[in-house]
Amino acid sequence: MPENRTATREEWDAARAELLKGEKELTRMSDELARQRQELPWVPVEKQYTFQTANGPKTLTELFDGRSQLVIYHFMFGPDWEAGCPVCSSIADSFNGVLEHLKARDVTMICISRAPLDKLLAFRELMGWSFNWASSYEIDFNWDFEHSSTREQVSEWADQVPPFVSQFASATGTDVVGYFTEGPGLTVFARADEDVYLTYSATARGLEVVMAYYGILDRVPRGRDEHDPVYQSWIRHHDAYEAA
Repeated sequence: MPENRTATREEWDAARAELLKGEKELTRMSDELARQRQELPWVPVEKQYTFQTANGPKTLTELFDGRSQLVIYHFMFGPDWEAGCPVCSSIADSFNGVLEHLKARDVTMICISRAPLDKLLAFRELMGWSFNWASSYEIDFNWDFEHSSTREQVSEWADQVPPFVSQFASATGTDVVGYFTEGPGLTVFARADEDVYLTYSATARGLEVVMAYYGILDRVPRGRDEHDPVYQSWIRHHDAYEAA
């Protein structure tokens, strides 16, 4: 027997039409929020940063690659880790294939992590990605934009997190405290000539926009099928699901 109640096609059509009203209202609300995002004030980025990339050292301005808008995903990969965060990896799977479409709209999207460049490039090859991955190793960028912390800063509360977090930490080759020294996020910059401005940032559930699988799961009968305390505990590196 199916888990949900059953209905005739006519009853289903009526229920679907009612749901569509709410979906359209949500779309209109989303459009309005997008407009408000675009009207946020810009903050000049006055500090100079130089990142390591596969094409040599690049300034923040040079990471735009000639375009006027830059989206950075702060990928959790600490300097002493052996692999990237599984959740961040699932996000990279989601956006890696749309980069050319973004470029067509004057947008460059890349990842930045604190791990040394050789680790980032080796993991990128293993995962089969093509996006530009810049290393902020030994510079202040992650600290200035609040996506890295010291072990001392996180050790006070790291023991209060759900047990499944140790699974993610183990997958990256670190412990739970080390895992929480890095934080995910999405940061958007705009460029006017050589001047760079911070225009938007998001973290936590604000990152669901780059987690394409959630939008799909929200439309199947069982939804995300995530329940406390196992929220996101199902996520793996995409080559590790069969073993799991």
